[in-house]
Amino acid sequence: MRNATLLGLSVLAVALLAAAPLIAPAQDAGSVAPNPATSTATPTTAMPAASAAKAPPLPLLWKLSDADNAVYLLGSFHLLKPDDYPVSKDIDNAFAAADKLVFEVPPAEISDPAVGQKALLAAGYGDARTLSTVLPPDLRDKFSAMLAQRGGSIAQLDAYEPWFVNLSLVMGVSQAMGFRAENGLDQHLMRQAATAGKPTSGLETIDVQLRTLDSTPMAEQIVSLQEFVDEPQKMPGLLSELHQAWRDGDLAKLDEMTRGEMLAKTPETYRLLNVVRNDAWMPQIRALLDGSKTDDTLVVVGAMHLLGPDGLVDRMRAGGYKVERVCSACTGLKAEKAVAPAANQ
Repeated sequence: MRNATLLGLSVLAVALLAAAPLIAPAQDAGSVAPNPATSTATPTTAMPAASAAKAPPLPLLWKLSDADNAVYLLGSFHLLKPDDYPVSKDIDNAFAAADKLVFEVPPAEISDPAVGQKALLAAGYGDARTLSTVLPPDLRDKFSAMLAQRGGSIAQLDAYEPWFVNLSLVMGVSQAMGFRAENGLDQHLMRQAATAGKPTSGLETIDVQLRTLDSTPMAEQIVSLQEFVDEPQKMPGLLSELHQAWRDGDLAKLDEMTRGEMLAKTPETYRLLNVVRNDAWMPQIRALLDGSKTDDTLVVVGAMHLLGPDGLVDRMRAGGYKVERVCSACTGLKAEKAVAPAANQ
C-alpha cells in the first residue's frame, strides 16, 4: 500500500493534517521535519509556482463519450511538487470543455478543519489493543529501534493502527522530498474550479475513505508496515520512481508499482481500496453520460483507479462507450488512439 496510496486515495490530504505531529521520526537523519503549521491540505492554498525547467507531465487522461456528451477521466497524483506545473495543455483544454468537475471527495470536505480529527479517530483501536500489542515481537522491536534512531518512540504511535502509521511514515518521507498535498493535481484543479466558478462534487465522502482504510485486514496492514520498516532507505527511491512513471504517463510501470504490487501482497486491501470503490463509482460515471444530453464533465481520481482490468477505463470501454486516450504529446501509443480535446466544445 506504500505506493498505491499516492495514486489511490485523496484521503492523503486528511492524513497529512492528522499525521503532521507524528511524521518527523519517519524522515531520514538530517532531513528537515515538516512544519504542521504549513502542512495544510486546504484546496484554497496558493497555486504552485510554475517551472520552465521541465516539460509538463504526460496526462493520464481519457475521453469517454456517447452520442451527445463526454466525460474526461483524469488520473491524479495526490502529492506533487511545484515544478510539476504547468499541467499539459490537454488538461487545460479538458477543464475548459467541462461544465463541472467531479473528484473522489467533494472539495469542501478536504478543506474542513474537522477532518484531521476524524482521521485520528478512525485510526484508533476502540478497544484495549495498541500498536505494540498487534505487531509481531520482531517487527515491534525493529520498529522501536528505527524510531529511537530518529529521536522518536513507539509510544508516540501506540494509539494508531498500522495502516495509519504506515501512511504517516510514507507522508513523512514524501514531505522531506518536497511533495505536498496542496500541490496535488486534484487540489490544483479544485482551486481552478473555484476560481472559474465551475460546480464540483465528489464520488464518495471522506468518511467512506476512512472507513475503507479502517476495514482493511490487520494482517495486511502489518505486511505493509513491515515492508517500510525492513527497508526504509528504499522509500525515497521508490517514491521518485513512482512519481517519474506518473510524469511519463507510463501506464505499464504505474500498474506494476501500484495495482500489481497491492494485488500480489495485500489482495483484500486491494479489493477494498480499488475494486469496491470502482464498483461504487461506475454507476455515477455512467449517469454523467447517460443522464445528460449536453454537459461535459471532468472526473479526477487517483491514477490507480484507471489502470488494469479493474480500472474505470477498461470497464467503461467494456460497457460500450467510446474511449480515447487524450495525450497530444504522447508517442507510440499502441493500444489506444491519442486525441486532443477541443476547448469549449
